[in-house]
Amino acid sequence: MSALTADRSPGAKLGLALLIGFLLSFPLFTVWLLVYDRQQQSEYAQASIAEGWGGPQTISGPLLVIPYQVTATETKIENGRQVTSSRTSWRDLTLSPEAVALDTQVNPERRQRSIYEVVVYDADVAGQARFAIPQELTRFDVAVADLDLSRAQLRFGLTDPRGLGANPRVSAGGRSLRLQPGGGGGSPGFFARLDARTLLAGPLIVEFAYDLRGNRSLGLAPDAGDTRWRLKSSWPHPSFQGSFLPEQRMVNAQGFDSIYRVGNLALGRELVTTSDLGTASTAAPPPSMVTTEPYNMSPSEARNAPPQQAGNRQLAQVSLVEPVDLYSRVNRSAKYGFLFIGFTFLAFLLFDVIGGVRVSAVEYLLVGAGLVLFFVMLLAFAEVIGFAPAYILASAAIAGLNTAYSAAVLRSWRRATFIGALLVGLYAVLYVLLSLEAYSLLIGSLMLFVALAAVMYVTRNLNWGGTPERGEEEQTGEGPVGA
Repeated sequence: MSALTADRSPGAKLGLALLIGFLLSFPLFTVWLLVYDRQQQSEYAQASIAEGWGGPQTISGPLLVIPYQVTATETKIENGRQVTSSRTSWRDLTLSPEAVALDTQVNPERRQRSIYEVVVYDADVAGQARFAIPQELTRFDVAVADLDLSRAQLRFGLTDPRGLGANPRVSAGGRSLRLQPGGGGGSPGFFARLDARTLLAGPLIVEFAYDLRGNRSLGLAPDAGDTRWRLKSSWPHPSFQGSFLPEQRMVNAQGFDSIYRVGNLALGRELVTTSDLGTASTAAPPPSMVTTEPYNMSPSEARNAPPQQAGNRQLAQVSLVEPVDLYSRVNRSAKYGFLFIGFTFLAFLLFDVIGGVRVSAVEYLLVGAGLVLFFVMLLAFAEVIGFAPAYILASAAIAGLNTAYSAAVLRSWRRATFIGALLVGLYAVLYVLLSLEAYSLLIGSLMLFVALAAVMYVTRNLNWGGTPERGEEEQTGEGPVGA
């Protein structure tokens, strides 16, 4: 084996290192699959922990739905005579409030099972809405006299009603209302019947308060002419998403405080819509029909799904995200596995072709296996003790293992120390790359440039083919046949 290794040219040794590096790409790909599989298990476990508590929630409303009577006249020809008939039907007038002021306090809580953890929350929602009959009602071919104000309904939309607290309170004009399940028409939420004839005398003030449970995110589907939403929480890592961002926000270690202001001009819809009785409006879907991600959607799907896609509604949404996404960081670090293998193999190759220390294929393979094992250890320990401690532990173990093995392979602790220092430097640079995501490509490309320049300089006089050069042929008197 040593004779065969000694007879190899530098180019052949480079090809051997490249071949082994290619073969190690298969276990690296397996590591990526392992990270994906563990992430899926984590997501299903988190969904199981949060089951029965309430899913990602989107609140909306209130809307005032008033039935009104429509008389249609139809003229037909019967037996040669013109016959005119009238038919009366009922439709719904959906009236959005002129203004809504909401205050929401979100109280997060961590729930844990084994090594898995999910963030759930209790939210206290309180608000006031002002309704008035718009002056432009006649533009919708609706007369005030046709409105049956005594059969009006106040509708509140909620994505997952399982999270609704036990005693929601709604009052209109100072009178408490009895609440019914469903947002109207069988949609999720709750509603209240009321006599809204006081609207004829002036604006109707509606006050409401309820408790809400959910996990990961809370959103609002605004409908009013002027929506003001103040959202506070002790969670220090909010992610503001959706079609609308807060006008004011304050985020620190004690939590966040944000204020949203949204007008119906920004929503692109009017305050009045009409529809057939018991059906959704064609002009704009009522908020009780708002749907977001199902409560059993995996966390990664919930994060990736566009938050504004909720029944074609535009949302203001806040997610209670973890500051470190464990699996995405492990997956990103594994993508740099080729750099670790490449730099380490390059160091062994230079010791081989320049230092004269023979490195066999098996030794390349064992060192590479240790480098791949780092990412498996990182994943396994990170699920238990967190990413940063796991990174330190796994990198120290693999750097120490390969350094000790290199001392035997390279027959020198001095050379092995160089390999160990190289690995420690690579692990340190990788951790910086994971922290500086925006500049990772820039730093990585500069590292490759420096490494390539160093290799070019060290091997500038190396004969990669291993054949005698022309000057050597003349000195030995040997040359090609027939020379």
